[in-house]
Amino acid sequence: MNHTYVAIMAGGVGSRFWPGSREARPKQFLDMLGVDKSLLRLTFERFLPICPASHIFIVTNAAYRDLILEQIPEISDNQILCEPSRNNTAPCVAWTAFKLAALDPEANFVIAPSDHIVLKEQAFLEKIQTALEYSAANDALLTLGIQPSRPDTGYGYIQMENEVASGIFKVKRFAEKPDLPTAHEFVSSGEYLWNAGIFIWRASSILHAYQTLAPDIFSILEKGRSVYNTAEEQAFINSAYPTTPNISVDFAIMEKAKNVYTLPAEFGWSDLGTWASLHAEYPKDENGNALQGNVIALDTHDTLVRIPEGKIAVIKDLHNYIIVDTPDALLIYPKSKEQEVKQVTALVKEKSGDKHL
Repeated sequence: MNHTYVAIMAGGVGSRFWPGSREARPKQFLDMLGVDKSLLRLTFERFLPICPASHIFIVTNAAYRDLILEQIPEISDNQILCEPSRNNTAPCVAWTAFKLAALDPEANFVIAPSDHIVLKEQAFLEKIQTALEYSAANDALLTLGIQPSRPDTGYGYIQMENEVASGIFKVKRFAEKPDLPTAHEFVSSGEYLWNAGIFIWRASSILHAYQTLAPDIFSILEKGRSVYNTAEEQAFINSAYPTTPNISVDFAIMEKAKNVYTLPAEFGWSDLGTWASLHAEYPKDENGNALQGNVIALDTHDTLVRIPEGKIAVIKDLHNYIIVDTPDALLIYPKSKEQEVKQVTALVKEKSGDKHL
């Protein structure tokens, strides 16, 4: 029996991608790259060489169930984990582990976000396979670490210790997003990797970690052992899940556990978290502009323009900007201040309620 599984986390709102990403249809369900496939669909297809579609599960908010089935018709209802509340990643990882352990006590799985870009898919798959082989044979919690290409302040970092197997290193510590001087120190030391938030472990290993390090989450979700993968599962989750603490798996487990390992990797990775990250990955013209749609850019440089089908846009004398046009909202914002976009949505809500969110 193939004991390998994949869980894709697809429940976020993607508020930093407003007004393209909305609560009703967040960025993971959008064709952000202009390839006629959503980020979720690209992620699902990326993992098909690892395991069959029947072993790929999607963890999402209950509001997105129909979107999941629309974009990934290959999966069954039981492969969609519908969260009734947004409680960060620690509860969703625990639920996934309980569900897979009930399905297959030897389950060995990858859990990964739905909105990452991977340009070198074969290199990515090789690293995932190496990690799965190690976790199948060892009581280990593994994370992929990205070789940093620059001193970026937007990512968390992983500090490596000694190599325990070919290409696999013990993790010394996790570091939060640093300031720029600290990021320079991290990168120049050669000891640090970017934290990609892609994890690999056996269901039994991660559940043991929860029982030891996050017993509150474990005890709440452990009560559903008899109903996982049955018709009663969702009713139990609807009642129990909102009572779990709102905490990330990094804080709840990874920063406390002693059996954490990392695989340094380089596979053309990007955490597609902001409009500027999309600009960085999207094909650009000779002036560094990433133009999506029918756009005429005059004396414009290093700018992202996203225009809906049926419109034409003429842009002149803009430098380092984000322009995103939708049927009911328009964003024109300096790319250097893109981290403010998430806060902008609060102003939009104050001005016009939820209708533009």
